[in-house]
Amino acid sequence: MPSSDPLPPKESALFRKILAFYNVSKRSVSNPCTNTFSLIFQKCYEMKQYKNGLKLAKQILSNPKFTEHGETLAMKGLTLNCLGRKDEAYEHVRRGLRNDLKSHVCWHVYGLLQRSDKKYDEAIKCYRNALKWEKDNIQILRDLSLLQIQMRDLEGYRETRHQLFKLRPSQHASWIGFAMSYHLLGDYETAMNILETFLSSQTMDTFDYKHSELLLYQNNVIQEAGNYEQALQHLKDCGAQILDKLAVQESMGALCLKLDRHEEAVPIYKELIERNPDNTEYYRKLMEARKLSDTNDLIEAYRAMQEAYPQSFCARRLPLDIATGDTFKTLVDEHLRRNLRKGVPPLFVNLRSLYRDSEKVKIIGKLVECYYQNLISSGYFSAEDAANDNVRKEPASALLWTMYYLAQHYDYLRESEKALDFINAAIEHTPTLIELFVTKGRIYKHAGDVLEAVKWLDEAQSLDTADRYINSKCAKYMLRANQIKEAEEICAKFTREGVSAMENLNEMQCMWFQTECALAYQRLEKWGEALKKCHEIDRHFSEIIEDQFDFHTYCMRKMTLRSYVGLLRLEDVLRRHPFYFKAAKCAIEVYLRLFDKPLAAESAVEELDIENLPAPELKKLRNKQRKAQKKKAEQENAQSKENQKKEQHSKKQLYQDGDPEAPQLDELIPEKLARPDDPLEKAIEFLKPLQQLAKDNIETHLMAFEIYLRRNKLLLMLQSLKRARKIDPNNAILHSCIVRFYRVLEERLASTDNVVDPSVRIVIDRERENLFRGQPDAIALNDAYLKANRDDSDAVYEVAKIMYTLDEKRRDEAITAMVSIVLNQKVPLEKATKLYLLLKSEYFGQCDKELSTFKQICQKRYPLAVVFADVTATPITTLTTTQSSNADNNQTTVTDSGSSRCAVMSTSEQTSGKQVLTDKASKKQKNGPEIKAN
Repeated sequence: MPSSDPLPPKESALFRKILAFYNVSKRSVSNPCTNTFSLIFQKCYEMKQYKNGLKLAKQILSNPKFTEHGETLAMKGLTLNCLGRKDEAYEHVRRGLRNDLKSHVCWHVYGLLQRSDKKYDEAIKCYRNALKWEKDNIQILRDLSLLQIQMRDLEGYRETRHQLFKLRPSQHASWIGFAMSYHLLGDYETAMNILETFLSSQTMDTFDYKHSELLLYQNNVIQEAGNYEQALQHLKDCGAQILDKLAVQESMGALCLKLDRHEEAVPIYKELIERNPDNTEYYRKLMEARKLSDTNDLIEAYRAMQEAYPQSFCARRLPLDIATGDTFKTLVDEHLRRNLRKGVPPLFVNLRSLYRDSEKVKIIGKLVECYYQNLISSGYFSAEDAANDNVRKEPASALLWTMYYLAQHYDYLRESEKALDFINAAIEHTPTLIELFVTKGRIYKHAGDVLEAVKWLDEAQSLDTADRYINSKCAKYMLRANQIKEAEEICAKFTREGVSAMENLNEMQCMWFQTECALAYQRLEKWGEALKKCHEIDRHFSEIIEDQFDFHTYCMRKMTLRSYVGLLRLEDVLRRHPFYFKAAKCAIEVYLRLFDKPLAAESAVEELDIENLPAPELKKLRNKQRKAQKKKAEQENAQSKENQKKEQHSKKQLYQDGDPEAPQLDELIPEKLARPDDPLEKAIEFLKPLQQLAKDNIETHLMAFEIYLRRNKLLLMLQSLKRARKIDPNNAILHSCIVRFYRVLEERLASTDNVVDPSVRIVIDRERENLFRGQPDAIALNDAYLKANRDDSDAVYEVAKIMYTLDEKRRDEAITAMVSIVLNQKVPLEKATKLYLLLKSEYFGQCDKELSTFKQICQKRYPLAVVFADVTATPITTLTTTQSSNADNNQTTVTDSGSSRCAVMSTSEQTSGKQVLTDKASKKQKNGPEIKAN
């Protein structure tokens, strides 16, 4: 449809040149000069000559007759947007739109502006308005289809692709996009018909990669439709045309198994194993195809594979999962000897999955201990080998790797002192092997001495400063010890020069570092800094979702359709990733803390009680305040200048390398983040993705309960409890939440001010019997749970807290339950620490006697754990970091990596008693540790 405000020839030619800068819908004008237009379009668009565009627009608008020409104003606005002048851009585009509401160009440009600001819903509305006046415009339809697939408006996407297909039936992309729109909606039959029609219309002498990928995509659609027989036949018919032979074989093997054609699957999987003898899935599928289920038959089959592929690690490892008794002992003996002889560092990691079976653990432990004793005495793995003249002596390194394995073995069993004896002996044997220092640090971490662990990881990274993995591992241990500045300095060795390590790690989306940082700040109660890291991680996930925009056209053009469908499905569940869950959980916990105990305003923090101060003291205070204000103003001024420089630099960088149209995100300021207007609303923003994508994790629903409890939303609290109960009805924290819900409900029912709505009460009464297990009150419910779970430390922890909260007279009973659980059974260190810190926090009031008893038990059971020591460890001075010499600020933080709690002890507590711990840790014999009889 022609514009309602057409330009004369001269201005029309200038306007066409402006359009040349952008991929904007072009309306027909007289004398189009197609070739010249195409050249201008290509040159100007690729060279980003935005200033030339402004000059051309100025020439048109300078004509008194066309000062308010709508399309020119819109194009000028788009040009200004590309230069980063957003406010002016919106002003010009809206002005142009007001002057020409029937112009598809104006609506299209307005949609482009909205899209550049990530307002996709608004952009879609603009594109639809543009199509009202130019319904067959290809460019607008393409832009609309991109936004629809980005927003997963699959119905709208199908309609748009159908219209594009009708307008351009000769283009491959029209057919593919049309078929994919039906595929994503689950209409496989129509999608298959479209693909079949398209392929039958193609006449090709040679088959290229794109055709091959299209055939594989077609086969995937057939499989998703459940037509396995048809899919197998399709692969047989078109296999010669497909270049990815591996994908063909894997698909055919899987289809044969689904169709119970096991005889056909056997040769396929044999060929695949021949191609890759170290793929565990191929071995499992082969055994399934051969219908082997008996343990002895499976082991014999694996032995045959070992002879056929002697270098295959999988053929020797997989039978260990199914073997038992003497057969397992024989197989694992052979496997251990072979790998200890070769010196395979990840041997323990490879066998760790076997440690779920206590019998297998005993067998492995006895075997490796026997190897160690024989290697020390004779240099052979066994006495039989030593007596056999045909057996060669084991290499000297075999003893080293045996000690290394035993250290990891005992560390896994949490026998830390034994593990340290072996790792110390190994270090004495070969003091340059980095893996030994890493393992020693890990042993100390599991034993409860995080600072000592940091020391040994720092020692490890100093042996090879070019090893990025060891560097990252050392930084992670430092963050677990709350040494954030030191961790940043360690990472700075591998970040870009001229930029702070923290900034560069954020640019690189290094989420493991930011997650650990957030948790460290949370333990240090630096709430604003913790929230800043959580929001940075959230932004990374938003950026990853936005980045898929570039692939909608690329994948269609390059025909990487299977990968493209996989990408779309991955993006739909992206926030299910553990990094996001950890960050969201941390943010929710911090916001709940800020709701319960809000921080005072910054101005209020500085207010002091000056009424009773004498005049000289008041004068000193006023002078101090003035100096502080002056210093603060100088810092703010310097920070403002620095921010301006950064902003100018970022704009310049965006203009040169990036996307100047991208919206600038608000700066994350810790002080502002720590003082939100509505903490619970912010917490819900992090919770919503978890409720959609991590609903199988009970923690999601427990966090939801905490938020809705503070909002006093009974039905939402009930919904969270029901969802959590479906996952784990016996969870200790869930029990605590149910009891608290019971109390809140009783209070609300008894209240006359905040009356429960009758319809809400009906719903709750319907669930009451099932949720409260028929108990008459909260105390009875708590006692019944304790009786059923008396040996569970988590249950005792939660029950004891509730017992004291419900009835303070039962304080001694609650404390006794906590002490008894540690006295009567071996509780893991993390759980014992949690119980100890609860007693120490005076939650139950003063309980020095019970605390002393608890501490003595734990000191015997966990001798290396700093949290139970009478004195704390001295702050570690590592090779690459130094501690502050200021005695007032010198603190050692003892943390537990499995808990958000921490204990901070000052240096005044550090006396000569520390020698007790270090003496225990340094015990080792000259010829290695002694194996004690179990």
